[in-house]
Amino acid sequence: MTLRIVAGTANRGLAEAVAAELYMEPAASEVERFPDGELRPVVANVRGADVYLVQPTGPPVNDHVIELLLLLDACRRDRAGRVTVVAPYFGYARQDRRRRPGEAIGVRVMADALATAGAGRLVVVDPHMPAIEAVCAMPTDALTAVPVLANALWERLPADAVVVAPDLGAVRLARHYARLLSRPVVMVRKTRLTGADVMTEGLVGEVSGRPALLVDDMITTGGTIDAAVDVLLAGGAQADIAVSATHGVLVEPAARRLARPEIHDVVVTDTLPQRDGPRTRRVCSIAPLLADAIGRLHRDEPLDELLVHA
Repeated sequence: MTLRIVAGTANRGLAEAVAAELYMEPAASEVERFPDGELRPVVANVRGADVYLVQPTGPPVNDHVIELLLLLDACRRDRAGRVTVVAPYFGYARQDRRRRPGEAIGVRVMADALATAGAGRLVVVDPHMPAIEAVCAMPTDALTAVPVLANALWERLPADAVVVAPDLGAVRLARHYARLLSRPVVMVRKTRLTGADVMTEGLVGEVSGRPALLVDDMITTGGTIDAAVDVLLAGGAQADIAVSATHGVLVEPAARRLARPEIHDVVVTDTLPQRDGPRTRRVCSIAPLLADAIGRLHRDEPLDELLVHA
């Protein structure tokens, strides 16, 4: 089958960069919009092809989800040979369990919808839910951008810095950074109060007199990072803190929170389009990572060293 890259509108620049890494152009596609906001995607030249549909489901999340489902259906109806969704940022992955009666499990609904619309495989990057494959009916590959980010941090990170997980859920991620950067790991004990607010309860590990690297899978409002910085400073850490995350969602008030004078470096990837952001922000491209994964999948080769568990 012929390889085709189809770009949604959520991050067309990333899709074009991935295609360029593979020495090709994205397949022709467009998304018409009716006056009431209804979408009508159109794809071309995918009949019989091995299609990789690049569409992160970042803000506005619901618009990009609907667009992705319609693009999948368009590819299926044009008789694509097989279709893989490449959603580096996978919205609704935070909704992986019911925290109270009456809630939906959003990630399961998303996975089922993608499979029904025609996706044969799903590729994500550093998902908020590490075991995302367990809720997906289709084969799912969770890539990691940690080596890309660690490489960008290596030269600027002080030798005595500690890697800090801002909550229990980020410990696995922090250990991966620590292994690549040869630094110790510290954890902040955190309780989430709302989607934007958190309460921190202390540190597990020693930070006194040391600079810190705070790591997480995503930064949305910056509430987790802001609270973790307070705990680090209270624990005696130097006012020399770097922040790294795969997904820079960065909705308000993230820019204000990340502009604190104690934060000297913020590193994210381009899983989502990066426009205005913190003055300290640096952006690393994951186009080579995605292109490598797509090339391997197209040739039916293993992805082992590219995956989250590697």
